[in-house]
Amino acid sequence: MEITQKYINELSYEITGACIEVHKILGPGLYENIYHQCLKKELDLLNLKFKSELTIPFDYKGEIIDCMVKCDFLIEDLIVLVIKAVSEFFNIHRVQTMNYMNLLKVPKAILVNFNVKNLYHEGHETFVSRYFSQLK
Repeated sequence: MEITQKYINELSYEITGACIEVHKILGPGLYENIYHQCLKKELDLLNLKFKSELTIPFDYKGEIIDCMVKCDFLIEDLIVLVIKAVSEFFNIHRVQTMNYMNLLKVPKAILVNFNVKNLYHEGHETFVSRYFSQLK
């Protein structure tokens, strides 16, 4: 299968749908780790390959430094998914998400906040990297 912008967009639609399903069942107000565990189940149901709480290697002058930088999910080795349960997104959440995407050299990232009334309209943001623009 060829990795294209269209494929990445369809995959991100599936991932967002999984987040909406978890949110529809659980609603807002729970701890992030509860959403995380339920989302793992939902991604399994969709037969998506993912890594959960992935430690991201950090290269400094050619040496891997153990910084314990972890992202919530890397899905299909193409999309970073960062989940939050906060009152609102702050720039630090966006920067963190973009850093994970760039460190892992993937084309897209999704930032999701489960602590909202409507996840689709107010609880998620997507980001693309330079790798996305290089795809057909």
